[in-house]
Amino acid sequence: MKQSLQRRRSDQRGIVLVASLLLLLIVTVMALSIFRSFGIQEKIAGNMREKQHALQAANSTQQYAEWWLANQSPAPRAVAAGIASAADVQCSAVLDANLGQGQICLNSLVAVASLTPNAGAWPASGANVGVLYTPTGLNFTGNVTNSLVTDVYYARPRFYISDVGPLASGRGEVYQVDAYSYGLGSTAVAEVESTVAITCQVCNVGGL
Repeated sequence: MKQSLQRRRSDQRGIVLVASLLLLLIVTVMALSIFRSFGIQEKIAGNMREKQHALQAANSTQQYAEWWLANQSPAPRAVAAGIASAADVQCSAVLDANLGQGQICLNSLVAVASLTPNAGAWPASGANVGVLYTPTGLNFTGNVTNSLVTDVYYARPRFYISDVGPLASGRGEVYQVDAYSYGLGSTAVAEVESTVAITCQVCNVGGL
């Protein structure tokens, strides 16, 4: 009788040991899954942050291009004179907006010879067209003088303005503004596009 009780206790201890090991295994798997989930969430957050960096810089560049088009380019004066295309050129070079340069292109972005027929390939193709622009406070690779700067963009943003054609009313011209910017690395890039119409109050629609 005494030996039978000892065997039962031994069997129970064996079952408890197996159950404990199984429970430990389950807890370990759950912990690993949680840590892995944290890692994935961190990567997603990092990618979203990179996307926002690129998008904000691209939007700033686009806004500058629209401002330049409306205020500093010859376009408004040309529209008022009835010769909107007079300021346009066949764009095949890179200018620098921070040096006061700019251009309005007769050739659309997708028609530039060095590009594939896809505007989305513009940043990736390394095409030698457009206007470089560095928004205030943006630091990019090769132009960082302050060692405390943490956000260093991969490259300078760029924009491209093309003349789409006159308004149907004949009282202005329509332009397409494309801009892109990289994020802090080469794997994040954002491209934005807008259509801008420049009109005139007093127009020479006869072209004289």
